[in-house]
Amino acid sequence: MDQEEDRNAVYREALQLHEQYHGKLEIRSKVPLETRRDLSRAYTPGVAEVCRAIQKDRNLAYRYTLKRNSVAIVTDGSAVLGLGNIGGYAAIPVMEGKAILFKKFAGIDAFPICFEDAHADFPDQVRNIAPVFGGINLEDIAAPRCFEIEEALQDIGIPVMHDDQHGTAITVLAALLNACRATKKQFEDLHIVVCGAGAAGYAITRLLRCIGYNPDVCQSVRDIVVCDTQGIIHRARKGLYSNKYKFILADETNRAGRSGTLSDAMEGADVFIGVSGPGVLTEEMVRRMNDQPIIFAMANPVPEIMPDAARRAGAALVGTGRSDYPNQINNALAFPGVFRGALDAFAARINDEMKVAAAHALANYIPHPTREHILPTILDREVTRAIAIAVKKAAIESGCSRDL
Repeated sequence: MDQEEDRNAVYREALQLHEQYHGKLEIRSKVPLETRRDLSRAYTPGVAEVCRAIQKDRNLAYRYTLKRNSVAIVTDGSAVLGLGNIGGYAAIPVMEGKAILFKKFAGIDAFPICFEDAHADFPDQVRNIAPVFGGINLEDIAAPRCFEIEEALQDIGIPVMHDDQHGTAITVLAALLNACRATKKQFEDLHIVVCGAGAAGYAITRLLRCIGYNPDVCQSVRDIVVCDTQGIIHRARKGLYSNKYKFILADETNRAGRSGTLSDAMEGADVFIGVSGPGVLTEEMVRRMNDQPIIFAMANPVPEIMPDAARRAGAALVGTGRSDYPNQINNALAFPGVFRGALDAFAARINDEMKVAAAHALANYIPHPTREHILPTILDREVTRAIAIAVKKAAIESGCSRDL
């Protein structure tokens, strides 16, 4: 069976699975409901005493309710997987899938919250559902709106993270740290091209540049050039000021002021990080890079360049977003542990130090990385534990945790 036939078989099986179970998620009671006494304690009249306690001290919601171990997976359905703006209804299966990943790998109770029509008051809508949750995972929201929404929700007192941004960035940083170990390259000397300036590209770039970080916490690469569909992002580019986030990228990257196409950007680069579209990177572009380059081609399902083609052009190490090639770079390696650590620390938010700690924990999980093995498999549940421990420690040390 070739890859196309296998993919079609998976699609058919997925439809059958979802129809058989009517989705993938359900709610179960933790407590018995067999007798009148059970009902009196779990519901009325006994529950009134719990309500009165929380009314006096909201923090007791962490002691008496599901809040301490719950995450809302919030989307407006505007950028779902590779499907685009498909809306809240069609996004439900993906958010359900995310919820069961949270449960399987981190023991977190997560629930999909899918908005069909998200308007200007979307942050306020999310803010109003926050009381019941210990964290908010923003998911599949198109850029640049996703940046604005995440920024607007940082003051609500619980961790809010747009996983398409930061989960991806954490995993890419871990992968790059280990790629350097496997190829003997120096992280601080890398010249990197990021192809794609949406949610993932923006967050990856800022994490690799460590903008706003304590230099004692994170190293920074030498330089990054970011490309979008119009080519290299640079300070003098026409129309740049209409997009605040691309202006930030222009201000913080491309020190030499390069302009031109992706092909121009690849000249003398050490690393290519693709979060864009299929087939945009050619073998000739790879040959324009420095010797033994690192290629992370993460567009799904078809990467920017196929691994065989990248190696044929001289790549020393190749990673993709796919599970059928070595070095899968997938944000599912990061987000369960990040939220587990944040919840365990009763963190008010997820800060830079926690993200960097997560990336180093993920990288260090592989003690001896090779060119064919720079990251663990997504199915390894101990990865979540390692990241959670590091994130909790970083939250406490950075003053982001609360003593409840």
